[in-house]
Amino acid sequence: MDDFHKTRRLPPYVFEQVNRLKAKARAAGADIIDMGMGNPDLPTPKHIVDKLVETVQNPRTHRYSASKGIPGLRKAQAGYYERRFGVKLNPDTQVVATLGSKEGFANMAQAITAPGDVVLVPNPSYPIHAFGFLMAGGSLRSIPATPGPELFEALERAVVHSIPKPIAIILCFPANPTASVADLDFYRDVVAFARKHEIYVLSDLAYSEIYFGDVPPPSILQVEGAEDIAVEFTSLSKTFSMPGWRMGFAVGNERLIAALARVKSYLDYGAFTPIQVAAATALNGSDDCIRETREIYKKRRDVLIDSFGRAGWDIPAPEASMFAWAPIPDQFKHLGSLEFSKLLIEKADVAVAPGIGFGEHGEGFVRIGLVENEQRIRQAARGIRKFFEDAGSNSKELSKSGA
Repeated sequence: MDDFHKTRRLPPYVFEQVNRLKAKARAAGADIIDMGMGNPDLPTPKHIVDKLVETVQNPRTHRYSASKGIPGLRKAQAGYYERRFGVKLNPDTQVVATLGSKEGFANMAQAITAPGDVVLVPNPSYPIHAFGFLMAGGSLRSIPATPGPELFEALERAVVHSIPKPIAIILCFPANPTASVADLDFYRDVVAFARKHEIYVLSDLAYSEIYFGDVPPPSILQVEGAEDIAVEFTSLSKTFSMPGWRMGFAVGNERLIAALARVKSYLDYGAFTPIQVAAATALNGSDDCIRETREIYKKRRDVLIDSFGRAGWDIPAPEASMFAWAPIPDQFKHLGSLEFSKLLIEKADVAVAPGIGFGEHGEGFVRIGLVENEQRIRQAARGIRKFFEDAGSNSKELSKSGA
């Protein structure tokens, strides 16, 4: 496989090492508490499942679907944006349904990237943000993953020093993996910068409904002039606990949306029509199930921060997303995030995602998903406390193993 140009450009998949160790431990009978993958464990709300079951009874829905999404689904997404963000979209020219936001990002990269094009990508970030463009032949330049002066300083340097000039800036707030959040003033500054330098902005808003404060995360499209340069990606995976359904959206700038729709027309016929119909039902329905899901994640977050803290691991409480971005405890920092993650599986029966898997600036951290119930989170904390205590009494051996 290393002989192929595109696969040669991809680094080793760090998470696979953790997954292999996790599978081996389970095969040996260990009860691994898996908080590594951002894979929602909550069931899809019943009214959405019922609509899928109802629609699939009609044989006409078994035929090829529409690559850019059936009209009713695109209208539902436009309606959601108007209600949630006050943003009006043309469902015919500014909305494309994607097979999840991950596929949307990858195909947008295929649509707009020429060999050697420079893309500005947060580091650490969700892997497809970087590797979608790498596979499309682009070159990556890292920018900070948190909103603030350092990010804008990095953008300014990139415009001055990148040859050719960058074609796009990738943003993700609430952020995966760091759980950082951004406000509307930040997006105003980004839009002003991007319009000044004629650079596109691709915003990942997959965690728009998983927030724990009083202020919901904004959309970049709320900023005047954003539609001139920006496309935003959303997903039903977390909002409606529909990860396996593979349903997301790209919305915004008509030129970029048209390019994405054209590429997709060669690659797929869209999601299974009953899934699209059920997705429209989700978007058009009550927000009650969204609020319930948000409250469950908030309780899990609070249990995680409290129980892990009492176990000796102080973790900042995330303001949003379904992740905690946890600094490796001082006594284990020398091991690095991958080795520390392996140790957690071996010694505490807990799986997390090593920060290095999200980029070199993720080193020193692990990502912990809120994808186990409160009882299992407390169980994980007990395992971690015992591991920490045992490691404390065997610190010399641990130091040698990480050398």
